[in-house]
Amino acid sequence: MDLGLKDKAIIVTGGGSNIGRAIVLAFAREGAKVMIGDIDVQQAEAVAAEAREAGAAAVDVAACDVTDLSQVQAMFKQTTDAFGGVDVLINNVGWDQLMFFTQTTPDLWEKIIRVNFVGVLNCTYTALAIMAPQNHGAIVSISSDASRQGEPREAVYGGMKAGINSFMKTIAKENGRNGIRCNVVCPGVTIPADDAEVGANSMWVNKDSMFTPEQLEKVAKSLPLKKIGRPEDVANAVVFLASSAAGHITGQVLSVSGGYSMIG
Repeated sequence: MDLGLKDKAIIVTGGGSNIGRAIVLAFAREGAKVMIGDIDVQQAEAVAAEAREAGAAAVDVAACDVTDLSQVQAMFKQTTDAFGGVDVLINNVGWDQLMFFTQTTPDLWEKIIRVNFVGVLNCTYTALAIMAPQNHGAIVSISSDASRQGEPREAVYGGMKAGINSFMKTIAKENGRNGIRCNVVCPGVTIPADDAEVGANSMWVNKDSMFTPEQLEKVAKSLPLKKIGRPEDVANAVVFLASSAAGHITGQVLSVSGGYSMIG
């Protein structure tokens, strides 16, 4: 099936590690032009090299902290200068530090809020200014099944991801008249297969600090599909929602979690 993504201009934030890396490579295999926005330029450049080998029509890297609107605007300008426009935005950046809410501090709340929610606001705001006049575009934001189920040790993170779900539905309703589709993908526990798939700033740089092997085994056994998610599982859903194959789908929240949540 032709997904209609060849030569389309795609921005993937946090494209240097784990799920973001898999998303970049999935778009590359469709022949898209991909801008990797990341604070870890070295890791992003390594993924860019992989994307070129995978068949991307063009690849570029933008140093970008999504919590800084000026840096986000610079990334979008770099994309339009290099690729002639922006067809798809993937709001992928996310970060958390697992601990019970009573163990957290206001400084940690602020970081989680800015990285996970304000970054999405900055990128979506900038994307809409480009997409609305051109009367087309697709935005896919990465949320989490923690936003749908509630998950111990992820109180603030889950709250921000729930905010993304609601925000994207509103943006879909407000901007559908301009041909802009907005959807959300909610991963469950999704771990990289190899340490080389994550950069130094990734929350997965030390997997054992997130989940011990024993905890991951318990998670897998609790899921209907009996396995932990891999980045490619999420990337496949993202590419579909960004593609012409999903041309009549907007305002939806899709779980890609092995059946952790089943919400009708």
